[in-house]
Formats: sequence, structure tokens, C-alpha cells
Amino acid sequence: MAKKSSSKSAAKAPRIAFIKAQWHAEIVDQSLNGFTKKAAEILPGAEIDAFNVPGAFEMPLVAKKLAKTGKYDAIVAAALVVDGGIYRHDFVASAVVDGLCQVGLMTEVPVFSVSLTPHNFQPVEALEGFYNAHFIKKGGEAAEAVKAVLDLEQALKA
Repeated sequence: MAKKSSSKSAAKAPRIAFIKAQWHAEIVDQSLNGFTKKAAEILPGAEIDAFNVPGAFEMPLVAKKLAKTGKYDAIVAAALVVDGGIYRHDFVASAVVDGLCQVGLMTEVPVFSVSLTPHNFQPVEALEGFYNAHFIKKGGEAAEAVKAVLDLEQALKA
């Protein structure tokens, strides 16, 4: 594991919280794999602490609690919110992303979402393979976004 960062600065190794919803965990976990791999390349020494939550809806509250600790330079939250046929999954997805955005605005800790909302997800091998690969890709893109925002924050302080 990398060194802990005591200040919120891109110049030092950042400490990042990564929240993962456990619905479809075998797929969602791939986002952490992609994030960790890319972070090793572009955020040397980053410390990444992973946290599991039952579902996507719990992510904003946990993100807020983590942000308020003052330990994290950034927070990433990942979920796969699928249409279960009973409710409109877009309401859940919207509430989650809005909540994560509010956490960032209230705490000034950058919060990033790797929350995907497919309309036609079925647990079949072809789709699971696609989403596994997609979450790896999106995890890597989240690492790039974290780096860009932390670099911007550092530049704004200069």
C-alpha cells in the first residue's frame, strides 16, 4: 500500500476512498481493478481505501461521512443500477448521482461516479463480459479524472 497523505495536495501521494455497491459486486468490483491499475501509472504512491455498501442508494451518505473525516483527497463511488422491472431505475440512479454531487459541493472533497445504468441488462455471459470490461475501462477513466481534478486543485492553490 502507498504512503498516507496528510495534506490535500496533488503534489503528495493522494488518499482516495473507493465506495462499491454490492449489487452485482462481481461486475462493480472491476471498476476498482481498473482504477487501481490506472492509478498506479498516473498517481504514484496513491493510497486507495475500498468500502463496500449494500447498494447504490447508500453511496452518497457514506461518501459524505468519509469526506467529513478529512482523510481523503478524493472519493470515487461505483455501482451498477439495473432496471429490475418493478421500478424505474433511472430515479435511483439520478438520486445517487445528485447525492454524490451534493457531497462534493458541501464538503469540497471531489467526488466521482462510476455508476452505470443499463436499460437492457440481463445476467447472461455475453452481457456480463461486456460490463466487466466496461467497468474496468470506467475505473481507469475515473483515475484519470481524479488526477486531473487534484492537479487543478493544486494549480488553483499556487
